[in-house]
Amino acid sequence: MTTANLTHAEATARSAALRLSTYELHLDVTSAPTDADSYEVTSRITFTTTEPETFVDYLGKAVHAVRVNGEKVENTFDGGRVYLSNLPVGEELTVEITGSSYYSRTGQGLHRMHDQADDTTYLYSHLEPSDARRIFPCFDQPDLKASYAVHLTGPQGWQLLSNQPEVGREKTEGGEVAHFAPTPLLSTYLTAFAAGPYVEKHSTWTAPDGSLEVELRAFARASMAEYLDDEILQVTAQGMDFFHSSFGYPYPWGKYDSIFVPEYNLGAMENPGLVTFTEHYLFRSAATRAQHAGRTNTILHEMSHMWFGDLVTPQWWDDLWLKESFAEFMGADSSVHATEYAEAWVNFAGQRKNWAYLQDQLPTTHPIKAEILDVDAARQNFDGITYAKGAAVLKQLVHYVGRENFYAGARDYFQEHAFAAATFDDLLKALKKHTDRDLDAWSTAWLRTWGPDTLTPELHADGDKIHELAIAVEAEDTTRPHRLNVTLFDNSLNKYATLDVDLEGERTILDEASGLQAPALLLLNDGDHTYAKVRFDETSLETIRTRLSAVPDELSRAVIWTSLWNLTRDGEWPVRSYLDTVLNHAPAESNPTLLTTAFANASYAIDHFVGEGVREEIRADYAERLWEVLQKAPDGSDAQLTFARAAIQALAATPEESGTQRLRALYDGSLDGLALDPDIRWAILRALAARDAVSAEELEAEKERDNTLTGAAAYLGASHAFPSAELKREVFDLVRTPGKYSNAEVDSLLAAFNAPRSAHLTEAFAQEYFDSLAKLWEEHPIEIANRLVRGLYPDLAMADAATSDFLSSERPRALRRVLLECQDALRRAQRVRACRAVIAAR
Repeated sequence: MTTANLTHAEATARSAALRLSTYELHLDVTSAPTDADSYEVTSRITFTTTEPETFVDYLGKAVHAVRVNGEKVENTFDGGRVYLSNLPVGEELTVEITGSSYYSRTGQGLHRMHDQADDTTYLYSHLEPSDARRIFPCFDQPDLKASYAVHLTGPQGWQLLSNQPEVGREKTEGGEVAHFAPTPLLSTYLTAFAAGPYVEKHSTWTAPDGSLEVELRAFARASMAEYLDDEILQVTAQGMDFFHSSFGYPYPWGKYDSIFVPEYNLGAMENPGLVTFTEHYLFRSAATRAQHAGRTNTILHEMSHMWFGDLVTPQWWDDLWLKESFAEFMGADSSVHATEYAEAWVNFAGQRKNWAYLQDQLPTTHPIKAEILDVDAARQNFDGITYAKGAAVLKQLVHYVGRENFYAGARDYFQEHAFAAATFDDLLKALKKHTDRDLDAWSTAWLRTWGPDTLTPELHADGDKIHELAIAVEAEDTTRPHRLNVTLFDNSLNKYATLDVDLEGERTILDEASGLQAPALLLLNDGDHTYAKVRFDETSLETIRTRLSAVPDELSRAVIWTSLWNLTRDGEWPVRSYLDTVLNHAPAESNPTLLTTAFANASYAIDHFVGEGVREEIRADYAERLWEVLQKAPDGSDAQLTFARAAIQALAATPEESGTQRLRALYDGSLDGLALDPDIRWAILRALAARDAVSAEELEAEKERDNTLTGAAAYLGASHAFPSAELKREVFDLVRTPGKYSNAEVDSLLAAFNAPRSAHLTEAFAQEYFDSLAKLWEEHPIEIANRLVRGLYPDLAMADAATSDFLSSERPRALRRVLLECQDALRRAQRVRACRAVIAAR
């Protein structure tokens, strides 16, 4: 894995010496429909320097020529950098580098895919944090902004897209070239390119005050164009209304394109004027309200980046959270205030915060404002701390200073630092103008520390009255101040008291609770204003066990569901109790996001938190009871679809023969109201393959029926999911072959390797995994290497010592982090299995 890793020290020195003006880029992708592995690029950079030596980042195939002020100079390309020397100091100069860049199949750089549905080729880019250098020679760090003039040559009739509107197009030999308006000042990682016979929908947004008009477009490959539903542009317009009014800075990027692409490594990317989204947000199969709400949140998350991140960019990746935490917060806040999905904060509390709590208890956890030594470390920090914990802490900050004050500070921040790079201190300075709260103390407490606090109620009653209520605070690092709501529920589960509480230190007595009626349910952090794991007293736990679905407030239930999962992961709540709670209360849970998360957690708990001696029994019982729940779900409802997806997974894993029979029944359409669309059909077929209960001919027939890129990846996984030692060997070898499969295909094959009912067949590869680990990391791009290390990691006791032994030698920091996280998950599973109460009977 040769990346010429850029360090913070190198970037700091380079930014001190350079002042950039413009890039003029010419990409020629007319070779895209052919078997060529590369395309031609010219990068012309205008800048001044105070140092005669510097380097340009480039992960290309070859450099053909380097010119300084038109004069050809020595080609010093080493595969990752072009070194420049004897540069004129203190005067504007132009460096022109021509080269050949590789097409990508990993989702990094310029990704190319072929759609067999209509025999067409598509390109799109993804460059964060440091993959602009895979496309064109550049100074690839966020604070070195410049204006970009882009020229993109491609086959005739193709859509040719970049950040700014197209201003001209002319025919060339074998194609045509599109010219784009120069961008405002922009970081390298935010440049964007797409090319291919994409199909578009469009509308026009006009600002509520009439001051601005912006063209809105949404693109998809032709075979997916029918799934560009109207809600996409509708939500986009609603978001533009919200941010135009809330941020007080007119949208600065000319046009607003959203492009939905396959084989994408993440959910979306905030390229100004050309936002990329995973194609999973085009619903070619039935989608729940949770999926629509999730897509809305992502659209608005990326839109908020047009200001937080694009207009004002973090100076270095140690302030990555500054844009991502804010966008995570804004995605939910704008969903609530601008769209029909007013449950966004419920979904955040019940789903996204699970990610934060998990990440924050790993040995690789870090403060929200982390130390980022190099760009590989930055890549690893796109995690639950940077996104979900950061957003949760910002939610507390907004509660702390007031929503209007927070937005007023943001408006000042945009005005002062527009088109520049900034730090958190700059934002804090803007916020301080609008509050008398001690923001320095707040930022030290919350942004410079790690790990979640644990809040435990200490409730003492005299008869039916509270004698004393206190909250104990524990932390592995240091306890932090909390402002939260403590709610007391009566026997009818009505809220009869909500206390607004400030916690300082390790124990706080709530004097205002003394003399109140003893509650049937006591809920800490009701409203989800703070970031902490919360515990329950025994009376509350029993109320939750029996009556959770009767709690009327969705946000209260979200806090409870997340807290129960934290208890289960910590070995303090029996797995069977968690499963019972899910199965008993799922039929009455109205929020599909909470349902989906609960079922995912239940499946994980069975696979990892119960020992082999009882796991099969629990799998069988869970699948049986979930099947019963599914039969009672209303036809065609979100609940039925959510239950069906969970049931397919459970039926794949059950040891009972009924699993096969019921999967067959679903595939044959026996469940009224369940649409047998492609996603459901492939899920069933993968499950049947894992049980060795489907023929190769059936899989081939489904592949022909779903003759799409998505269908081909699904077929690849299903056809390799059979419980066969020979197939496991084949998959283990295939995924480790550099460049053989795209990122999406690797994901599908790894899922097949880890298919239900075949864990015993993967044990044979455990030692070979560790023997080949260093080579695997070295030979694959980091996005693929990361998948392989995690996806092939053995879920065996031997892996603990083997990991420690491997890490006893010098290893790349990014690989070390991935392995430590895998090892920690294994150790947690072993600890939880060892808890006596973990498999308590119902």
